[in-house]
Amino acid sequence: MNNDKKYSVIYADPPWRYRDATPNRKVENHYPTMALEDIKNIPVPSEKNSVLFLWATTGKLPECLEVMKAWGYEYKSSLVWDKLVYGMGYWFRGQHEFLLVGTKGKFSPPAQPLRIRSVYQEKRTKHSKKPDHIRNLITSWYPEYSKLEMFARQKTNGWDVWGNEVENDYEIRAKTTA
Repeated sequence: MNNDKKYSVIYADPPWRYRDATPNRKVENHYPTMALEDIKNIPVPSEKNSVLFLWATTGKLPECLEVMKAWGYEYKSSLVWDKLVYGMGYWFRGQHEFLLVGTKGKFSPPAQPLRIRSVYQEKRTKHSKKPDHIRNLITSWYPEYSKLEMFARQKTNGWDVWGNEVENDYEIRAKTTA
């Protein structure tokens, strides 16, 4: 395990903590969550010129932007994942999530012919699982760049991973506030 390695592409789906969920709807029923400050304090092993792809639910959009800034990235754009079926929600029953894109330093978007529409449609499967297509798309855009998936649930060829559900390729010592 090389803990001196830095990555040009960071892909992350933080385990956001929700305060208002009823006991049978708590995210913690599926996996451990983290406080916002703990997520913000994770030392991200990124290159000075890098891109961040960060997942956010509609209810966590402001926190996601805070995390992006705390990790040193500037917001650039977003993709909407239309899950084709609706789920939980307080104001609206959520049918989509955002994939926010931020850059640090100088980092170019994908080549013009490779760019896709800002809405991606794929039916959701199990709780919190993101479409493999998105990770594969990022890989096709940046095949030669070093890539790290944070909060990973599976090992993917061409990516280093860090998370509590996989054998880690990189060890991040996250500071926790409790």
